[in-house]
Amino acid sequence: MGAASERSKLPPTWEDMVVHTLLNLGRSGLTALALSAVLAGTSVTAATAGGWRLEEGVSAPSYAVAEPAASNLNIDVVALVCEEAGTERGLQLQLYLSGPGPLLPNGASPQRLKETARAEISIDGQAFPADILFADDRVVLTDSRRQRAPVLSERLVDAMQAGKTMLLRFDLVGERPGTPAEFDGEATIDLRAGAGSQAVAAVRRCAEPAGNHVASASVASH
Repeated sequence: MGAASERSKLPPTWEDMVVHTLLNLGRSGLTALALSAVLAGTSVTAATAGGWRLEEGVSAPSYAVAEPAASNLNIDVVALVCEEAGTERGLQLQLYLSGPGPLLPNGASPQRLKETARAEISIDGQAFPADILFADDRVVLTDSRRQRAPVLSERLVDAMQAGKTMLLRFDLVGERPGTPAEFDGEATIDLRAGAGSQAVAAVRRCAEPAGNHVASASVASH
């Protein structure tokens, strides 16, 4: 099915917010589809109990999932995912929702969703303005590009691997006239819970050239 057909299925209020959804993600739908299938067959609590949990049954994990420690948004699971980016690979944060969407603060009406949503990823007080991409079954956060594909920057992933707390902040709902824009949604991720920094390092290796894996493994062990 083509990208145009996929876009036609989106609610009208999302149309102007989708930025080439699957096209911009390159061939990234492959890992996302596999992750969706896993989450569909497993309860969120079981899949993410105890913080970050790596993809199971593989020697080279391509994703790790965690449930927010706190949130006022309709987010069930946050996933750090290794995806194809042109001829290379990169990492994305993918948010899987508790319902069909759109992503909104709890209790907010979909009719109040902004045409130009805004997002920020904050790690231990260090802020990273983020691009927000809406797809059928998930929301993707990135702050960089690799061969035109949206990915997380090395600086942000460094902060995730070394950090304690990550805040995902969103400006999603339209303000009243004369009111300044502000963040109205937030999700907190405990970066040390579960597999913690080891989970970030493992998924990161998926996105690195093969020659860099030994060096990364050495760094992650310290």
